[in-house]
Amino acid sequence: MENTVHPEPELGKHEATMPEGTPLQSDEPSVAEKNGPTDNPLSKLQDELAEAKDKYVRLYAEFDNHRRRSAKEKLEMIQSANEQLLKSLLTVVDDFERAEKSFKDKTDKESEGFFLIQNKFKKILDQYNVKAMDVSQGSEFNPDFHEAITQIPSPDEKLKGKIVDVVEKGYLLNDKVIRFAKVVTGS
Repeated sequence: MENTVHPEPELGKHEATMPEGTPLQSDEPSVAEKNGPTDNPLSKLQDELAEAKDKYVRLYAEFDNHRRRSAKEKLEMIQSANEQLLKSLLTVVDDFERAEKSFKDKTDKESEGFFLIQNKFKKILDQYNVKAMDVSQGSEFNPDFHEAITQIPSPDEKLKGKIVDVVEKGYLLNDKVIRFAKVVTGS
């Protein structure tokens, strides 16, 4: 068997390298190249139409991406604005809870208005998906939800490394912590 050397194929105009960022064209000859010289007005118009369609598709995609990005940013801005406001109102919830403890000895008629306002306030917070964390004595300390403000010697061996007391409730907004529960842990 005789070794034959095949000559390198010549680079045609379709195989030339394109500048970076320029889309690669297909190996198919354009309409103008198939039909002969570029003097043909029909082929020029077809090329211009193809170019205009390409620009339109790219512009439409760019606009659609911009619209989606703007809508997402707007939603995030609204949620973060609500978060700051709701975070500020949590101190009012704390005040309501402290006042509620002082009303336990009073008759219902004296505290009826207070409890109506407190319930309305809680419903508004529920409407915006603000929920109090369920933290109790003896539950595991979780740094993702709790802030340990101090450690005390645990009164029981079972409470070592666990929550001994809850100083301030923690709150979640759409399952995101907006205020950590302040707790005392046992050591």
